[in-house]
Formats: sequence, structure tokens, C-alpha cells
Amino acid sequence: MSSTDQADPPPLYAAREPVFPKRVKGSFRSLKWVLMAVMLGIYYITPWIRWDRGPALPDQAVLVDLANRRFFFFMVEIWPHEFYFVAGLLIMAGLGLFLFTSAAGRVWCGYACPQTVWTDLFILVERWVEGDRNARIRLLRQKWDAEKARKRITKWVLWLLISVATGGAWVFYFTDAPELLKNLFVGAAHPVAYTTIAVMTATTFAFGGFAREQICIYACPWPRIQAAMMDEDTLVIAYREWRGEPRGKLHKGVTPEGQGDCIDCNACFAVCPMGIDIRNGQQLECITCGLCIDACNEMMDKIGKPRGLISYMALKDEAMERAGGHPKNVWKHIFRPRTLLYFTLWAGIGVALVVALFMRSPIDFNLTPNRDPLYVIQGDGSVRNIYTMRLRNKAGDETTFRITVTGEHGEPRTDLHLLLEGAEGNEISAPADETLTQRVYIEAPADSRPALADRTELRVWVEEVGAPARAAVDTVFNGTGKRD
Repeated sequence: MSSTDQADPPPLYAAREPVFPKRVKGSFRSLKWVLMAVMLGIYYITPWIRWDRGPALPDQAVLVDLANRRFFFFMVEIWPHEFYFVAGLLIMAGLGLFLFTSAAGRVWCGYACPQTVWTDLFILVERWVEGDRNARIRLLRQKWDAEKARKRITKWVLWLLISVATGGAWVFYFTDAPELLKNLFVGAAHPVAYTTIAVMTATTFAFGGFAREQICIYACPWPRIQAAMMDEDTLVIAYREWRGEPRGKLHKGVTPEGQGDCIDCNACFAVCPMGIDIRNGQQLECITCGLCIDACNEMMDKIGKPRGLISYMALKDEAMERAGGHPKNVWKHIFRPRTLLYFTLWAGIGVALVVALFMRSPIDFNLTPNRDPLYVIQGDGSVRNIYTMRLRNKAGDETTFRITVTGEHGEPRTDLHLLLEGAEGNEISAPADETLTQRVYIEAPADSRPALADRTELRVWVEEVGAPARAAVDTVFNGTGKRD
């Protein structure tokens, strides 16, 4: 066979066909509007919420303080050594995706994914400037003139303003928002802030305005992973072709004998933000947003047919419905062993994080013995060990702490004496919300048991003066090893 007779292989990437979803009304569209308003409101407003933590701490309710390596979330403060809280939240987010996908398919993609939310916002602006679907299609095919230039420039300027606000809101999470806003306008902000805003602006403008569904199809890995999370009980959007076929046009309100309920109006296709026809079956591109359900239900109402030609349903119900039976209750699909397992794991991690959060000590410190030398013999024959103490004061004010030493079981040790470098007595003040590094000495008289033994187990206590907060760390005292 000659090379000319061979068919050309299909392209690996199909050129983008612009998608202009039509406006639709319905319960799923209303739900998407509400969720979009709530999520955008949270994103843009949160950095401006104030939370009084005292004079020494920032008063921004949610702040990722990279300079001081801390994270503030209202009354919660996370330090670098407590990163396991962040890891736990990430694990919960992953299990949450598994849970929702197993129960109802790609509902995250259809309702809460940032790409979907911002694309919805950009389409709203586009529809406001250029008109609904047919008007936008005509404008696309129209040659460039004053009208097309005016509408396109207006749309792009509004998109750009939204993109700048998106990038600006992002950097406000990492430093004091009012101060940064002032510095941004006078040119005094750090170059990293301007760079971050520029990158976020460019990506938001490109992804939400032009790439849109291409990000979901080609860039996002989740459509390919979701298949492992779904089974025959998962609720997905489906077309009941046994009820709708054979499809055909409706003539003067009369349905021909043998024709299905689908009148081939293409309303479901026209409203789809992914540009797919759900009547062709489940497809990788479907984000289960439910807009095709709203469009089809509206059309069924107009022609006097029952709703539900397109709706959420499970594969397990398909054979039952084809045979004329009734589908299972939707809650039986949602609450089943698999989803209950995901929920149990998700809730268990959440409860563990909350318990750990409330059980963590307000005092955090460690004591490291100096190994070179192990001990020092003083002029009077007493033996001294040197330690480095790091005491983290998590309070919002300067706090005085008392350092004491006991035996390994908490019993008093009168044969040991604790000294703090540069301090009188065993009390020391730690600055607010900082880590204090302090040299600590523990001494034993020459003829005492700790001085003569090789090793003596100790417990060093730190307690806040005038408060019940206290913590302890176990360590050892190294003696000469010259027993009597």
C-alpha cells in the first residue's frame, strides 16, 4: 500500500473551538451563582478582616507570615514545627475530593474549582458586554470594525481589572493588607509583590478569558484520576436515551408516534461551558455542573413532558429504569460503604487535628547538653554541665518563666543547682511571640552523688510565673564517674 493510500493519524491536540455557553435559569444555575458569590467574597474579603492578638502580633485574621515563619488563622497560630497541621489539612482536602467524587462525580470541578469560578465570572462579564450566545457567535464571525473593537476592548479591560484584583488579593494574604495596598500605589512595595501580582494577573486573564475549558481538558489531571474514584453507584449527569430516543422535532405541539421525548433542540449543548453534548454519553470533559439539566427541564416544561430526561443518576439505576423499574433513592447512592469509609477517614483526621490543636502546650522548649566538654570541674571541686535551652514564648506579651530541675520522676533534687547565664535566680523573661536561646548551667557539689556518678537522669521544668502553664524535658547530668 502506498503512503498516499494510508490515512493520516488523528492529531494529538485538536484546535480549540470557541465555546459560548447560553444563559440558562434553574436550580443548578442558581446554586452556582450562590457558590460563586460566596467563594469570591471569601477570597477577596478575608485579608481585610481584623483580629486583635495584642500589641506584639499582627491584627490580620488570616495571614501567612513567611518572614517570621508562622501562619495565623483567627485565634489559631501555627509555628514552623507544627506544620503537621497543614499536612493534615492537605490530607483532608484530598480525602474530601475522593469523598465528593465517589458520591457525585466531578462536583468539585463543576461548582468549586477556582478555574470554574473565575471562568463563570469572565463569561458573565462577556455576556454583559457582548450579549448572549448568538450575539457572541455573530461578533466572533464579524469583521473588525468600531463596534467589535469597542466591545472587545471593554471586555478585556474588565477582565484585566478582575485579574489584577485576583493577583492583588493573593499577595494580601502574605503581609498586612492595608499597609501593602498603600505601598503598592506609591511604588514602595517589595518587587516580589509586584511580580506575584503580574504573574497571577496574566494567568487569571489567560485561563479564565481564553483557555477556559482547555485547562480542564488538557492541563488538569483530575479528569483522568476521577475514574478510579467512581463506581456504578456514583451519581453522574446522564441522558436517558431510552426515554428520549428516537429524537425528532416537535411539529405544532404534536409528537409523532414512536418518537421519544427529546425534540433535538440542542438546549443542553448550547448551555454547556465545556462545549459537549451530554446525549453522547459520559465524557472526560463533563464537569457535572448541572446546567444541561436546567436547560432540558425548562424545555420539558414548555412541551408538557416530565422533567428528568437529563439528570443525575447512577449506572446501577440504568438497567433498572430501562426495565421499567424505579431508581434507588439518591441518598442510598450517597451513603454507602465506600463514601462512609472516606467520610470516616476525613472526619477522623479532622477530629485528631482539633484535639491536637487544643492539647498543644502554650510553652515549647528544648534543652540540648553541650558535648564538648561533657562536664567542667570548678575550682571548689563541684561539677558543672552546660546546656543550650531554646524557649518559645507563644503568648502575645513578654512573659516571665521559672526554670527548675527535678529527678526523672519529678522528685526534688537538693543536690543540684540550676543557673541561668546573665540572670539572677532561676527566672527569665522571654520576648512576645519569639524563641529565646539561653545558656543553662546545672551544678553538683563535689561530694554529691550526681558529681560522682557517670550519668544522672534529670527533668528540667519550665513554668510561666503566675500561670498554670508548664512543660518539662528529660535530659542527663554527666558526672566524673569516680564513685566512692
